[in-house]
Amino acid sequence: MTWLTWRQFRVQAVIAIAVLAAFAILLAATGPHLASLYAASGITDCQSGSCVHLATSFLGLVGTGIYPIVYVLGIVGIVLAPAIIGIFWGAPLIARELEAGTFRLTWTQSITRTQWLASKLALTGLAAMAVTEGLSLMQAWWAAPIGQAARLATGINFPLNMGPFSVLAFDAHGIAPLGYAAFAFTLGVTAGVLVRRAVPAMAITLAIFAIVQVAFPLGIRPHLFAPEHTTVTLSSVQTTTNANVNMASGTFALTLNVVPGQPGAWIISSGAVNAAGQPVRTIPAACRRSPAAASAKTTFVSPLGCMARQGTKLAVSYQPLSRYWAIQWVETAIYLALALALAGYCFWRLRRRLS
Repeated sequence: MTWLTWRQFRVQAVIAIAVLAAFAILLAATGPHLASLYAASGITDCQSGSCVHLATSFLGLVGTGIYPIVYVLGIVGIVLAPAIIGIFWGAPLIARELEAGTFRLTWTQSITRTQWLASKLALTGLAAMAVTEGLSLMQAWWAAPIGQAARLATGINFPLNMGPFSVLAFDAHGIAPLGYAAFAFTLGVTAGVLVRRAVPAMAITLAIFAIVQVAFPLGIRPHLFAPEHTTVTLSSVQTTTNANVNMASGTFALTLNVVPGQPGAWIISSGAVNAAGQPVRTIPAACRRSPAAASAKTTFVSPLGCMARQGTKLAVSYQPLSRYWAIQWVETAIYLALALALAGYCFWRLRRRLS
């Protein structure tokens, strides 16, 4: 049965190997030069005072040309790989057999339904996970110098502003791609078992997987661990703060880009609070510039500077970078559990309902 499954899967396997080989060639052609630039930058031997300057210079050097293209290509390819696997490997795997009726011939042989499905799920599912994680590991090896320099520079200098917790970067690195691939594959198989037609199963797989991949980082990932909380003064974070001040209505909105002392931290929420710790969105009357003040030859203090003097701060909820791998493990475990649940349902459905 394993040999038959392999023969049915050989076209997809050849395509997957070709993609891995092409990606490896691209990274091998550009990776050594990138590594040599990093070695020549002096970052590896820098002292704490000079590391920021050297790292920033290196990032500026590799921020143009082919390197950003390869970086984006790798991230996007890894993120899309589980969806493609679910659509083209998972959905037709059983649906094609059910649609054509060839499963009946297989079941008249010495192979049981459970053995038939287990062989298909094991071989193809493990291949799906290996391909996705292989792409991720190759990209991580290639981008290691860029990531190391970004962590030494400042928290806002991550490649293309993709910090470790940004959606695309998180989904493409670590062990999370293993879970995504397993879930997408078994989701496709389950859709095929239910619909019993390949094309509709492919469409259902794409729709559900896309919804899950958008909903999980927005609604579940931020709450896998209770976030840390802190407050920072406006004066200490002016260069890393997004400010939207409307003098006409007397309102403002502030958001923080980087948590001081926590490079790479994932900011869940941030906003201004007054000295008593209460959220504020209105500029105090004392900090608004009146027409008389505008015409007078007096020193003008910006509304944000005035509010900083009055004790307005930024309250921040965030996940520190130290939790990166813990979140990776928990999220991967959730996706693998979902994959096992879907696989179990397929076995139950195959034994009880199909004829």
